[in-house]
Amino acid sequence: MAPSAMSRWTTSLSEAQPVPYWLDDPGRPHPEPALTGAETCDLLVVGGGYSGLWTALNAKERDPQRDVVLLEGREVGWAASGRNGGFCAASLTHGLPNGLTRWPDEIVKLQELGARNLDEIEKAVARHDLDCEFERTGEIDVATETYQAWELRDWYEELRDKGLADGIDFLDADAVREQVASPTFEAGLWDRRGVAMLNPAKLVWGLKRACLRLGVRVYENTPALELKSYGAGMAVRTPYGTVRARKVALGTNIFPNLVKRVRAYTVPVYDYALMTEPLSEEQLAAVGWKNRQGLGDSANQFHYFRLSADNRILWGGYDAVYPYGGRVRAEYDDRPETYAKLAGHFFTCFPQLEGVRFTHAWGGAIDTCSRFSAFFGTAHQGKVAYAAGYTGLGVGATRFGADVMLDLLAGERTERTSLAMVRKKPLPFPPEPFAWTGIALTKWSLARADAHGGRRNLWLRTMDKFGLGFDS
Repeated sequence: MAPSAMSRWTTSLSEAQPVPYWLDDPGRPHPEPALTGAETCDLLVVGGGYSGLWTALNAKERDPQRDVVLLEGREVGWAASGRNGGFCAASLTHGLPNGLTRWPDEIVKLQELGARNLDEIEKAVARHDLDCEFERTGEIDVATETYQAWELRDWYEELRDKGLADGIDFLDADAVREQVASPTFEAGLWDRRGVAMLNPAKLVWGLKRACLRLGVRVYENTPALELKSYGAGMAVRTPYGTVRARKVALGTNIFPNLVKRVRAYTVPVYDYALMTEPLSEEQLAAVGWKNRQGLGDSANQFHYFRLSADNRILWGGYDAVYPYGGRVRAEYDDRPETYAKLAGHFFTCFPQLEGVRFTHAWGGAIDTCSRFSAFFGTAHQGKVAYAAGYTGLGVGATRFGADVMLDLLAGERTERTSLAMVRKKPLPFPPEPFAWTGIALTKWSLARADAHGGRRNLWLRTMDKFGLGFDS
């Protein structure tokens, strides 16, 4: 990158605040008081992100008389649920290619359950008046290299042959640039119904309000410190009190699971994003984007980008940073070298927007597992259920995971709990230094594949063979 280009692009970051755009909102609700003293309930939910809030909400909708308590260690939505790109996908398997590779015999059922789950989210948005800027615009996967365009066309043909292309259109270069004008776009696949765009923080705040209206007792700034059996139920210790519950659902994702054996199945990967100032009418016209789809490119090290309700562009992805030892720390949320790289990529994609400024730049941890999609389980003789490992596609899939946890706690065999995806777990990550070495080698290999026409080296082919890998 030439110094003049670096200077031009980094100038766009000069006023960017190192905070998540979605959470920087004057309408942000005040936190509920922390728990002090002793509580008892039928169901205790640990975690105040999407996973925990959907679990509490769905539990009350299944049985309005159920006594539900939710604990959040800080403020509801402060972590991944308030920092993500706002892509609410129907896919439960981190995309159709991953699902088709791992569960080919169940993929039709998984697609059906995912579509139904997204429909139920849309209904919940209306039913509970979740003012979260929900737009069911779909998503376009774009090719930015000729070999990627051929791969997209081949993939579309494969989907048609398998009867999985309903609602998906292949777009050639002219067609995709008619949707969104970038000189880098060579082709695209538009999933018209399978993805909605939304404001992630407003969704989580809306879910909190809905839970409170239904009688869920929510305690914020109340970390769950210890989980143990207590008579016929469970007890959770907090800094200023305890909760005794008949059943417990754990939705803590990347944070240390209270069931310690689960911790080896996830590692934190840090993802980063930029948000522009609102585009003027002229700037928006220069880009097109009349149908407001979400977009993501087809490289291994990919970008995701979308319009906000006030016509800003969120631009994120590419770097995926794994800290040695798998530590989750606040200082990892800010990474200027990645912001500079993302700014350069943004103006390469949209040169017509030169001069646009970024107002926010932020990062956060994603809970990644070795199969890239959620896994589930129980502990303490079925009195505790957990779900984790959503790998960045949890905005929609966490509602499905909430229903899985509730099914497991009820001891019910349902179409969800019968899935191999639910019954089987991914491979755990090895201890250090092997985890860091393997992830670093995989990231290097993915970048090399992107630079060499998508050709995967021996390491990546070996990872593919064993169903392992690493998503940027």
